[in-house]
Amino acid sequence: MKSKSKSKPLKICLLTYRGNPNCGGQGVYIKHLSKALSDLGHEVDVLSGPPYPHLDSPVHLHRLPSLDLYNAEHPFRLSKASSLVNPLNMYEFLTMCSGRFPEPYTFGVRAYNYLQKHKKKYDIVHDNQCLAYGVGKIAQKVVPTIATIHHPITVDRQEEFKSATTKKKINKIKRWYSFIRMQKEVARQLSHIVTVSECSKVDIAKEFSIHPSKFRVVPNGINKEFFYPVNHGTRPANSIIVTNSADTPLKGLRYLLEAVYQVRKKQPVKLTVIGEPKKNGTIKKLVAELGIEDIVRFTGRIENEEFAGYYSQATIAVVPSLYEGFGLPAAEAMACGVPLISTSGGALPEVVGDAGIIIPPADANALAKEIIFLLNNSEQRKKMAQAGIDRVDSIFNWTKAAGDMVEVYREAIDGYGRN
Repeated sequence: MKSKSKSKPLKICLLTYRGNPNCGGQGVYIKHLSKALSDLGHEVDVLSGPPYPHLDSPVHLHRLPSLDLYNAEHPFRLSKASSLVNPLNMYEFLTMCSGRFPEPYTFGVRAYNYLQKHKKKYDIVHDNQCLAYGVGKIAQKVVPTIATIHHPITVDRQEEFKSATTKKKINKIKRWYSFIRMQKEVARQLSHIVTVSECSKVDIAKEFSIHPSKFRVVPNGINKEFFYPVNHGTRPANSIIVTNSADTPLKGLRYLLEAVYQVRKKQPVKLTVIGEPKKNGTIKKLVAELGIEDIVRFTGRIENEEFAGYYSQATIAVVPSLYEGFGLPAAEAMACGVPLISTSGGALPEVVGDAGIIIPPADANALAKEIIFLLNNSEQRKKMAQAGIDRVDSIFNWTKAAGDMVEVYREAIDGYGRN
């Protein structure tokens, strides 16, 4: 990618409507990308709604408060009734009450209002999959704007429809995902869309009706501060690890649980799930139905500093997802030197390459077969562990990602106002 713009440092504004540093991916992406851009000498600000990301100095965080109605500790709770005097807050509250998801839209309005007042401060705005009408207005009226779309959220909606068993549930899903129409409209207005894999590029172009020429593929990096091999001798035997949003159908955990049930009939096995299932959710029920409570452990939410330790206690790692726009858990496991079995869902084959075993998604039998093979083949595990480390080191680093992203920024700046 060549740019006519000068190579001077840029003033960059990153947008994220949620910046949770521990789950959901948005806060993680913003934290590492902002640091890498700053390390390259660029001036970086982040506009975020709650929960706010943890950022590294000198990246500056501008908080754009919302009603925070989806706070994990007290969801749907309104802290102050007086806050509803504000019309946007009232809209946010009433939209939540109707079963729809208002945060992308309301964050877009707040971001537009902020950037209208500070438009001379930035060379480029980079939206992280908010794609609200306010973001479209920023692109049209304020400053050059691009967006990252990690994967088409229509895939999430489709998988939830598949698991819905009643008309009431189907209507609930339709209401929740009603913001997709807005995101499609805004994405089509932007000059450049960044995505994290060739697979995502193809799928987003199709689902959002965007011409492929608008896309630039910039793979995610892996933070080697938290994901690295821990060398302490022999790993425990027959131990599987998975990082998973337990009750999200798209993540495919049910198929891994069914595979573990099969493996147990033939040999000892234990499964550690980095995550926490819903109290009365489908995953909890399935574990009980299969009678594997004694060999399945859920860690709950863990700190970033704990990941390497958990991975060091695993014989192998599994990524059972039905679809991934990138597949960070796969790259993170490889970075930690853990032999990997992954499905072919979405972009996972791009991430894993020849460093892991690839199986079809939603196939518990195939997964059980490969688990048994890998648990009992130490030489193969040793080869795969080193291949995974080498692949991550050569392809998935944030410095490279930031450098590629800057080239996209300069393209967008050079072409601003021509269309």
